[in-house]
Amino acid sequence: MIEAIGLTKTFKLYRSPSDRLLESLLRKPRHRRYIALDEVSFAVEPGETLGILGRNGAGKSTLLKLLMGVLLPDRGELRLSGKLTGLLELGTGFDTSLTGLQNIERNGRLLGMSGQEIADRRAEIIAFSELGDYIGEPLRTYSSGMTMRLAFAIAIHADPACFLVDEALSVGDAHFQQKCIRRIKQFRDQGGSLIFVSHDLNAVKVLCDRAIVLERGRVVAAGTPDAAVNAYNRIIADLDEDAPLQASVDEAVGGYGNRALELIGGELCGEVSGADLVSAGEPVSVCLRIKAQQRIEDFTLGILIRDRFGQDVFGTNSYFLGQPLTASAGERLTVELCFPMNLAPGKYTLTAALHSAHNHLQDCYHWCDNLLRFEVAGIIGPVFYGIARLEPRMRVYPGGHGPQPPSEDETRAISA
Repeated sequence: MIEAIGLTKTFKLYRSPSDRLLESLLRKPRHRRYIALDEVSFAVEPGETLGILGRNGAGKSTLLKLLMGVLLPDRGELRLSGKLTGLLELGTGFDTSLTGLQNIERNGRLLGMSGQEIADRRAEIIAFSELGDYIGEPLRTYSSGMTMRLAFAIAIHADPACFLVDEALSVGDAHFQQKCIRRIKQFRDQGGSLIFVSHDLNAVKVLCDRAIVLERGRVVAAGTPDAAVNAYNRIIADLDEDAPLQASVDEAVGGYGNRALELIGGELCGEVSGADLVSAGEPVSVCLRIKAQQRIEDFTLGILIRDRFGQDVFGTNSYFLGQPLTASAGERLTVELCFPMNLAPGKYTLTAALHSAHNHLQDCYHWCDNLLRFEVAGIIGPVFYGIARLEPRMRVYPGGHGPQPPSEDETRAISA
């Protein structure tokens, strides 16, 4: 178990190295204090996974270093039961002049493994890292992906009670990332605790039981992963700095934004069912009603469909569709989007947003999470597995000959 109680960490910031020297000589402060963490509290139970979200500079790295013992808090208490290992910045604790094999010994010791434990698990670490003959080469010859493979392999085999994973996991190819995720799930299923720090919001929703959001060194939201992600999206919308941050992640009715444009309602309706209970493959219509408080030229309406786990399964907007929208002050308009519901049976939500350009990070007029709820039940047409129907076309070429490449004339015609 991990319990953080009121963790606070500040740093002295100097304008130049000379100010640091003058302060030590003259005994007069020439620095300003930066509060990296301010009264941060949370707990992680055995077998639980906690996600940590936050913008760059929100305090995530400082918190991780406190958890790993790299830094000590100025105030507060950190209670740990059992060994905590993990990945901080890529290559932390490695010596690039040593071989991968030598770094297993070195890094394993830093993570609290005994010599016998390292010897017993060396073959498993090498096999998991998939480095092959490169394990005997100096680390300076490794790519960032190879370094991450070795770091993760050592850390996960150090028999921790709690494993800490940050953005270092995003380095490397898709095959190894999927392998790491499977190993993390196995570790969790065996009763290990996880602290997962990532900007991959879907990964947080899939892996985590709970999540917290850091902003300016404080915990501004804590709750379910889905609701924490919604709170994080509100923060990165970069609303007025004087606007209060959410103290909890209970979804606010009406969403958020500067409300120069407002979403005032909407419906999703199946062409066959005439309701929000539709079949996979059925054409549907999504109508969203908008009210303009002032004239806005060239704004964007976007939708985002999420499954019952809160994962984003499809999103698009009028910017990507090449259809800019304009509204005059006081005007009301309805925008309809029509498409076949090629999603697997299940329960879904539809989030809608009004903003400028291609995302909500510059001008967020109105973002409304889970504005509509609908269900897909049954399948029209061929049965399929997974979450989406891609509708492939099948062709058979007798004689074992596949499709022929286009001729030079056809290639030129396509290019033209």
